[in-house]
Amino acid sequence: MGSSVKIVGKLLVMVLVSGISVSGISQQPKEETRNIFFGGGSYYIDNEQVTELGDFVKTLKNIDYYDVTIISHTDNIGGKEYNQWLSDMRSRSVIQQLRRMGVSPESIKFRSDGLENPTFNNNSNIGRMRNRRVDITFTPIVF
Repeated sequence: MGSSVKIVGKLLVMVLVSGISVSGISQQPKEETRNIFFGGGSYYIDNEQVTELGDFVKTLKNIDYYDVTIISHTDNIGGKEYNQWLSDMRSRSVIQQLRRMGVSPESIKFRSDGLENPTFNNNSNIGRMRNRRVDITFTPIVF
């Protein structure tokens, strides 16, 4: 009888450590990505996108337990140096908004890709519009 208690105890510990509740539903937060889209040549974030990002950040149980990664992009219109500057300004605009929302600057890492590494085809208007963005990834810190 004593050994069955140990097995149950070990099983319970394994379930708690793995983040799975008794009902089988994971309690661990998952990585989430949000996007901010920009007009051509702009690093202005419109109010609707600020509100949507703020609403999302509020849903995170404790923003201090997330690493935030920002990767900014541009389309291929304009020179390489200009697009690198624009990409950097987009990153900085998003960082500024996140800080206003209570995200610690120490938890934010960013990379400004400029016109390098486009996700969408820059040979179409739709592709260029989709490339004018910042990807924001919220990754839970696992202890």
